[in-house]
Amino acid sequence: MLEELTKTYNAAEVEGKIYKLWEESGFFNPDNLPGERTETFTIAIPPPNATGTLHLGHSLEHSLQDAIIRFQRMRGKKALWIPGTDHAAIAVNTKVEKILIKETGKNRHDIGRDAFVKKVEDFVAASRGVMQGQMRKLGVSVDWSREAFTFDDARNWAVRTAFKRMYDAGLIYRGYRVINWDPKGQTSVSDAEVEHRAEKGNLYTFKYSAEFPIPIATTRPETKVGDTAVAVHPDDKRYQQYIGKEYNLEFAGNKLTIKVIADKDIDPEFGTGAVGVTPAHSIVDAEMAQRHNLPMIQVINEYARMTDEAGPLVAGQKVKEARETVIEWLKKNNLLTKEEVIDINLSIADRSGGIIEPLPKLQWFVDVNKEFTLEKSSINGIGNGSIASLKNIMRQSVENGQITIMPEREEKKYFHWVNNLRDWNISRQLWYGHRIPVWYRGDEIFVDTEAPKDSGWEQDPDTLDTWFSSALWTFSTLGWPNETSDLKKYHPTDFMNPGYEILFLWVARMILMSGFLLGEIPFKTVYLHGMLRDAKGQKFSKSLDNGVDPLEIINQYGADALRMSMIVGIGPGNDANFETNKVKAYKHFGNKLWNIARFVLMSMGNEYPADKINYTKEDATLIAELKKFTEEITGDMDNYRLYLASEKIYHYVWHTFADKIVEESKAKLASEDPAIKASAQRMLFEILVTCLKLLHPFMPFITEEIYSKLPLANKKLLMIEDWPSIL
Repeated sequence: MLEELTKTYNAAEVEGKIYKLWEESGFFNPDNLPGERTETFTIAIPPPNATGTLHLGHSLEHSLQDAIIRFQRMRGKKALWIPGTDHAAIAVNTKVEKILIKETGKNRHDIGRDAFVKKVEDFVAASRGVMQGQMRKLGVSVDWSREAFTFDDARNWAVRTAFKRMYDAGLIYRGYRVINWDPKGQTSVSDAEVEHRAEKGNLYTFKYSAEFPIPIATTRPETKVGDTAVAVHPDDKRYQQYIGKEYNLEFAGNKLTIKVIADKDIDPEFGTGAVGVTPAHSIVDAEMAQRHNLPMIQVINEYARMTDEAGPLVAGQKVKEARETVIEWLKKNNLLTKEEVIDINLSIADRSGGIIEPLPKLQWFVDVNKEFTLEKSSINGIGNGSIASLKNIMRQSVENGQITIMPEREEKKYFHWVNNLRDWNISRQLWYGHRIPVWYRGDEIFVDTEAPKDSGWEQDPDTLDTWFSSALWTFSTLGWPNETSDLKKYHPTDFMNPGYEILFLWVARMILMSGFLLGEIPFKTVYLHGMLRDAKGQKFSKSLDNGVDPLEIINQYGADALRMSMIVGIGPGNDANFETNKVKAYKHFGNKLWNIARFVLMSMGNEYPADKINYTKEDATLIAELKKFTEEITGDMDNYRLYLASEKIYHYVWHTFADKIVEESKAKLASEDPAIKASAQRMLFEILVTCLKLLHPFMPFITEEIYSKLPLANKKLLMIEDWPSIL
């Protein structure tokens, strides 16, 4: 007797049961998949930060990746999806310190490094457990047996090995350079971790003194107490007579020596065409100072206060206070000639929200321009034994077509960033994270994967930029630096699916690391998704109090409905607004699918549909159209057009299958001609089975539940059934 479906579908009752069934089957692990599978397909999950809980953006990311891995698994591949989390040093340090201050009134310095790190570790352990539960609720078919953490022992060994190899190749060095300093987070940050916020600001035009012949313009007059030069364009006739001259003067209580220099990077159209050069507080000015051999005077410290070198008028003042002091001094001395409001880009640390202060610091850097010999390489255009640079590896891997970036417009941004890339500052003044594997004893320095065995050595107090460890993700999760079978079998990975905002922070650096350390690309396709916003198009944020808990959505509408809402109609790189009504609509769609399945099963009575049937001409046409439709969907899936495939399946199931085919079949099922009735029964059953398979990557729970009730011989779990044939 055929098994009946209940009148209504209850996602809350079904989803937990189904996920347990999947997990216990072992089929999330590709080693356990049935059949002779020779072709692999690998995704390394973009590891979410261990900062608490997953948000809706993760639901978008995970829904897309799970749809792809389920599709590839049904296509007969050894499909591996590696799960994991990121220790996210800056984000986690910042969050835990905020909690500490709120709960105890103490900061990390008050309790000390060891105690603070222990608090962070406890917080991260709890967060990882919560996120694992959320991922299971969403239905992700990751191989939990291969779960990784960017700060576990295996990844720590990979990080130290990578650092040592890059140091030995001369690609990592320690230098005193101007970097982006976050006074709020008390750490350096890389260029890619700086947000530029458009604001209105004041442009001040003035002279240093009555005797100085050249007026300059600046938005930051407080830094001018640290100027060592004025730069003009070499072809600017207004100032050519002053080039090379030096002026000793007093400015805002500080004694300065200003040299007039000519530099081709100066824009004659901006301001007065003359720029005060502050080598210690501008990365651009520091590079200019290096070209012209200018001295560097630090007038702002790590707490965004003016130093003694800034002069007695402003020493000890906060930056904004010093700005007002200098402006008042200029006015008092009749040196301020113009003040106007202009558009400026304020540099903000993306994690702490602190205003960036460029400062000179002794830091560790990765040299992106230094050439080295790449002994082993499968990167097209960079053969074994080729001379290359890290910039060259990043550029060539995409230029040669081995890596495809979707959408295509993001490739132009990628190349622009690579071409203008400065050396990567990898030092962070944080306590939680991978310690830099460098030790000092007097003037001696020791760099290795393990600490020196003899006494008297002190380890570098800094930790590594969190992106250094996550840049190793695609291969460190597969056992590198050991030559494991997983590494040989599953790397390079096939698909990477981060948000477009970390194209430079993470994607480019994975290409850099994989190219240098393995001589190969880390992935074949980068599918950049957009940002998920609220219904009004605003970014989700605590300040707006517009956050949405994905678990609440799942509990109300089911995981399948949320997943579909995250995929349908959202193309690569496109931002999307989250609307509960869209999720609700796909819950209705799930109910529609359930009712279709009930009708098809009930139409059979107590009889199984015949395996072989002579279809009527009309039903044969419907089956032929189904084959053609399956071919179209398969093409969309192969080319990562999931936003189209999901929508097409939705319309086919609802408007073609339910509204047309099912309705028209009712007369056939009532026919007294057994051949017509049998043909209709088999046709409906065939379309239902095919629709369940096509829809499974997107709505895995309800499709698996319905499939489990179907009268099929040698039935397996739907998640490992064959994808519908297109022949």
